[in-house]
Amino acid sequence: MSDIILLGQNFLALFIESAPWLLLGLLVAGIMHELVPVSFLEKHMGSASLGSISKAAVIGAPLPLCSCGVIPAALGLRRSGASKPSTISFLVSTPETGVDSVSVSYALLGPLYAVVRPITAVISAIYAGVMVRIFDAKEQISSEFSNQTQASSCCGSHSAPPKIEAKSCCSKEHSEPKENREKPTASLSSKAVDVIKYASGKLLEDIVVWLLIGLLLAAAIKTWVPTDFLTQWGDGLVAMLVMAVVGIPMYICATASTPIAVGFLAAGLSPGAILVFLMAGPATNISTMGMIKQEMGSKTLVLYLFSVISASVGFGYLLNYLVSAFSLESLIKTQSHLHEHGADAQVLYGLSACILAAAMVRLGVQKWLKRRQSDTQSTCCD
Repeated sequence: MSDIILLGQNFLALFIESAPWLLLGLLVAGIMHELVPVSFLEKHMGSASLGSISKAAVIGAPLPLCSCGVIPAALGLRRSGASKPSTISFLVSTPETGVDSVSVSYALLGPLYAVVRPITAVISAIYAGVMVRIFDAKEQISSEFSNQTQASSCCGSHSAPPKIEAKSCCSKEHSEPKENREKPTASLSSKAVDVIKYASGKLLEDIVVWLLIGLLLAAAIKTWVPTDFLTQWGDGLVAMLVMAVVGIPMYICATASTPIAVGFLAAGLSPGAILVFLMAGPATNISTMGMIKQEMGSKTLVLYLFSVISASVGFGYLLNYLVSAFSLESLIKTQSHLHEHGADAQVLYGLSACILAAAMVRLGVQKWLKRRQSDTQSTCCD
């Protein structure tokens, strides 16, 4: 019974510690969602040049899409004319980081991870795109030639891209037609309402399940996993490969992976091994791999997986070296330190946790009411 109480205490501490930063991240993500139209993404990803690959990585990094929500977005971009390397770059950077995950990383893992995560996400995405460009060059050249031929044709220049009706496993938001995203100029107050609706609605719904699972797993690891259980793998290649294998099949976003990483870090894994999990986990899952194979071929899938794993392991080694060489341990949190905040800060953290919990409960109630209404309608029809 005492273990269950301790588990609840650890879960509550992690939830309270992450609440204000998660709310801040959701708000910024909502603002970005309303200000970045899909046409902007399509415009800058049409070629296989290094510039297009880099733009895809930079544009995708702050977007608030989870590991499954990015699939229909990337599929739509690919079929709307984005090159294969740019699409892969977008697929890597988007789920690996985001404005919400950076703020939560700062709260739960410390400032070092808040800086390292977006940098490694962008660089690894560019690396993956370049790998596809180099080793899938033959198919890419023929694709570019086809695009240029269409552009020079009087018919091809006016042809509209195919309409995509992709469904996300997380939310219906990403499957909306482009014209629904690109709304006419609205008043500041209506925009503010739209931002709050999206941040506390669709976006929170996308991450809430895995966020709670991540917090629970992190609390369980801190409660029951002995320190030497995970450290038996050491700090080298084996430990990092184990974390990559653990992360690859998971359907988890960058924000929800953070509390799990807290548990791993508290259990004794090296900072580099944690970074491998934070990169490989959100960037890879079964659905993403299936979509890549179907749309871009098995060769691209192999290059994608190789790039994600090799980049994450490489950056893991680099982070371990930097932490050791420059004594950066103080910039990493190994556990929640809510008790160190002042009285005013504790009130702010507690209030933020109440607001976040209320938003989650509201989503749950709305989902239950919709399901009940659907069941009632189906019963009446029968």
